[in-house]
Amino acid sequence: MVVLRREGSSQKIVSGIQDNAQPSTDQNQQTAPISPMKLKRQQLRQKRKEMRTQELINMSKETELEMQRAAIERTKQFNNIVRGKYSIWRKEYNNPHSDSTLKLLKDQIIMAKVYAGIARSRNVFDLYDSLMRHIKDSRQAIGDANSDTELHESALERAKAMGHALSVARDMLLDTDVVARKLRTMVQSADESINAVKKHNAFLVQHAAKTIPKPLHCLPLQLTTDYFLHNYTSKELADKNKLEDPFLYHYAIFSDNVLATAVVVNSTVIHAKEPEKHVFHIVTDRLNYAAMRMWFIVHPPAPAAINVENIDDFKWLNSSYCSVLRQLESARIKEYYFKANHPSSLSVGNENIKYRNPKYLSMLNHLRFYMPEVYPKLDKILFLDDDIVVQKDLTPLWSIDLKGMVNGAVETCKESFHRFDTYLNFSHPKISENFDPQACGWAFGMNIFDLKEWKKRNITGIYHYWQDLNEDRKLWKLGSLPPGLITFYNLTYPLERSWHVLGLGYDPAVNTSEIENAAVIHYNGNYKPWLDLAFTKYNSYWSKFVKFDNPYIQSCYMD
Repeated sequence: MVVLRREGSSQKIVSGIQDNAQPSTDQNQQTAPISPMKLKRQQLRQKRKEMRTQELINMSKETELEMQRAAIERTKQFNNIVRGKYSIWRKEYNNPHSDSTLKLLKDQIIMAKVYAGIARSRNVFDLYDSLMRHIKDSRQAIGDANSDTELHESALERAKAMGHALSVARDMLLDTDVVARKLRTMVQSADESINAVKKHNAFLVQHAAKTIPKPLHCLPLQLTTDYFLHNYTSKELADKNKLEDPFLYHYAIFSDNVLATAVVVNSTVIHAKEPEKHVFHIVTDRLNYAAMRMWFIVHPPAPAAINVENIDDFKWLNSSYCSVLRQLESARIKEYYFKANHPSSLSVGNENIKYRNPKYLSMLNHLRFYMPEVYPKLDKILFLDDDIVVQKDLTPLWSIDLKGMVNGAVETCKESFHRFDTYLNFSHPKISENFDPQACGWAFGMNIFDLKEWKKRNITGIYHYWQDLNEDRKLWKLGSLPPGLITFYNLTYPLERSWHVLGLGYDPAVNTSEIENAAVIHYNGNYKPWLDLAFTKYNSYWSKFVKFDNPYIQSCYMD
């Protein structure tokens, strides 16, 4: 296009095109006769070329820039994700039997195993050795192939050889009843192998989810060391008046994970329109108390206020008052978790291994049912899990009218498996008589609690009542969501789904637009963003709030 713009070159280019085009036509006429229709098409094509050339010559600079911008936009919007089988040719030209040889080889191997087993049982060892040799050859030909194009070049010959061996075996050993029994045995054996692999996979995923990565273990150790080394024990984090001011926006985060809590606080403050009116109440355990305080002493979320408390300092939270604490200290629960010969252990076929997670033994997981006791002077509080990321200003949640309800939460029952019968045992009369199995479930992780209504309706008392009934775990398994569904039954106000999008910790197919438009995204599940298990496609939403230039993080994550 630049060349076309040069002064005086326009006519040369056009005439050059014409001069070059005419000899070509003459030459064609000399070599072969051209029909009038074909000649007409050639003339039309030549005319279009000349017109297009003239348009490019006369194009203004503004038009050229506009074309460039449009091309760039089309490039950005181009979707290069390849789904399913890819071919540069049109679909109608795809070979529908592109893996027919591969399937044939696999079927032959199955039948060869059947006849080999029969031959061995009848002492026909020559046939047995022949079939086993062909099985080995066929497996080598298959290798890691997923289609015929990936097969070894000798695959077809080996398939023919195997076919001949099977024909001989069929003539010698064909007995439909025996073959049917052998196939049934193989199917049962395959099912058992698949179940064993699934169980082992579930165990490994749970084990990896429970394991603390080395950097995540290093971070609180270094923070704790500096906390006591520099004598920060008496340093105050926030103005005490702010901590009890009911006119400010208060958040509750119960966590033993310093880095995850820092991400929650950081992402919330960044998106807050008036961060000076936001107050964060963090409760952690004795082991991580010093590290949590040290992090926020060194990195205060100014201008927001923050306070860190130790759950062991809540003297009212004891086994005489708290039924779940009494249950967690019982020998039966300890046996459930730590004894391999228990009926619910992996070795004897436990299908609910996910419930044997140490988080269910932590009172931090159950402290959410004691909000008025922890914050007696507040009217409303927003509860946040430590595996969430805030992407918008959350202050409008405080102005939502909960219609006399206690809990504002996002419902999760668009999928049929997120209803009450998923979490509760409706074969038990206490459950079936009091609850609807099709009642809609909702999510913990981002919940706005009206503490005035909480006290008025004695929510903590309801929680204690049902926890006492579930001492033998017959009403529900361990966890905080099932008792939450029961405790807040008919007391939960449904929030818009865009407030809280879940599934980033277990579902690899969460809608991208839903994630980007959500106020809060939740990595609920085993694939937490700070673990190597995490889905790579979701990592950036969390990692962008991690301060990788921080010396503590660099020391632990870069070494």
